[in-house]
Amino acid sequence: AKAISGWIGGWMAGITSAFLIGAAFGGAAFGWLGDRIGRVKAMSLSILFYSVFSGVCYFATDPWHLAGARFLAALGMGGEWALGVALVMEAWPERHRSKMAAAIGMAANLGMVLVGVMAMAYPADDASWRIHFLIGASPAILTLLIRFFVPESEKWERSAAREAGTPRRSKLGEVFGPELRRPTLIGILMVSVVFVGTWGAVQWIPLWVGELAGTANPRAKALAMVIVSTGACLSTVLAPLLLASLPRRLGYQLLCLLALAATAWIYRTPAEWSGELFLGLMPGLMAAKIFVLGMAATAFFGFFPLYLPELFPTRVRATGQGVCYNTGRLVAVPFVLLSGKLVETLGGFQPAAAAITLVYAAGLFVAFFAKETSGQALQD
Repeated sequence: AKAISGWIGGWMAGITSAFLIGAAFGGAAFGWLGDRIGRVKAMSLSILFYSVFSGVCYFATDPWHLAGARFLAALGMGGEWALGVALVMEAWPERHRSKMAAAIGMAANLGMVLVGVMAMAYPADDASWRIHFLIGASPAILTLLIRFFVPESEKWERSAAREAGTPRRSKLGEVFGPELRRPTLIGILMVSVVFVGTWGAVQWIPLWVGELAGTANPRAKALAMVIVSTGACLSTVLAPLLLASLPRRLGYQLLCLLALAATAWIYRTPAEWSGELFLGLMPGLMAAKIFVLGMAATAFFGFFPLYLPELFPTRVRATGQGVCYNTGRLVAVPFVLLSGKLVETLGGFQPAAAAITLVYAAGLFVAFFAKETSGQALQD
């Protein structure tokens, strides 16, 4: 069983790493494109790119094929976040930014809940898993709707008009230039801590639960995904709303402390997927641990749409956000690969995740160097 877990863990780490690398490059590329041609046009292209290559996963016949298609799909997905956050934050009044950050954070996790529900209704097996990737291609329909019905950011249009006729500067060069270099680098480190913790630990939950539940309960993995994603939906809404009035550095540190506590509870205490019920619906104590983990480890994804846009002026906001958020994914790659080795050498998902999640302690230190932007309007 340990050998099988190690083999599965190794492939999952490899495919996850391909996805993270693709998202990192895609975030930088599509973010740059969004600062050049506009948020809406670039976002339409990124969604189309993600959807097409998600559908290509249907045809994979080897794990390497799946890794390659996931890499290409991630190029588009990496751009979606940077462009969507920039567009939404620039379009809404300052007083509503925390609410919009909550909505952005919740949206992705709500999608994960729906994926889990679908997997419970139609469990993925050797015969049916490909269909799930075809469903992943469905967002291509949004491309035309966004292109024709979503208005462009007025902030970006004003910024582009001011830059018209002036020598073009490198967007990436400006993000790493003297004025923005420090907030960019610290932003990358803050995001990196979160991705190492999330991808290196939370993403193992379905496989770990499947191992605990055994073959007698084939829907356990999907149920675990629903539980953790439901917790994530709740926390990504609450985090920006509750932290909006606090200093940004303190808010990030509080989230790191909560993540350390939640991961210690689930990964450093005995685990069992029993028949005990929680609220009459699901296995009790383990379900509660997974729900709390989902809340604590993913609350950051409601915080980042609030904080990262504040670090950059409009002319490079999509590029800067894309670099911070998706380079954080890239930094997480070696740790994700290490987590696969840890599963194999430490003898299971639980001890491996217990080691990886100590990274949140580093976040407490990194936050001291972050730029404080609380109470400030978005830069023009």
